[in-house]
Amino acid sequence: MNWLGAGFSLFGEHVLWTDLVGNVLSLAVVWLAMRRTIWTWPVQFAGAALLLAASLHAHVPGNALKQVLFGVLAIYGWAMWTRGRRGGGDLVVRKATARERIVLLAALAAGTVAVAQIFAHLTWLHVTWSPWANAYIFVGSAAATFAQSRALVDFWIIWVLVDLVGVPLALKSGLYVSGLVYGIFFVMVLAGFRNWLREANPQHSESRTVTT
Repeated sequence: MNWLGAGFSLFGEHVLWTDLVGNVLSLAVVWLAMRRTIWTWPVQFAGAALLLAASLHAHVPGNALKQVLFGVLAIYGWAMWTRGRRGGGDLVVRKATARERIVLLAALAAGTVAVAQIFAHLTWLHVTWSPWANAYIFVGSAAATFAQSRALVDFWIIWVLVDLVGVPLALKSGLYVSGLVYGIFFVMVLAGFRNWLREANPQHSESRTVTT
């Protein structure tokens, strides 16, 4: 499919339109999540579809599978936040409990090991650079998005951990726009964490709503 490789040249590098537009939508998702708006999820779904196309073209299976998972979790998160609004309740932004944090960390660790083994042994996936890094990003992204769908402040912290590996992986894979966006993500995620943490405090309980 020739359209997967459509793009333009910038500073001697070929930039994919799917990578560029998909990452612009991904940045929009972070901004929308900071505002706790329901539009976070349909925009995430659209961005995931475009980045899936970019990853398939670049032969980066970890990123490709991550985008498929993002699409599924976007539908789940959309349903969760919408159900909260229809029930007449607010979206409660809260800190994860100690048990939830243990479960998330355990899932991140065990999931990374399991997925890395899959990437390492299924040669048709063509993971050419660090199956462990691909697995970590895949599982970490899933954990962060799931925590986001549950309105847990801690999902921002997981994204920070994912970004620390995502930048070098994207650059190594030739997805230069993705690498740049990962860097921008890092700054936006820190701002989002600050905002959600403030909203999670009791004195801000009256403002914990899903906006449109």
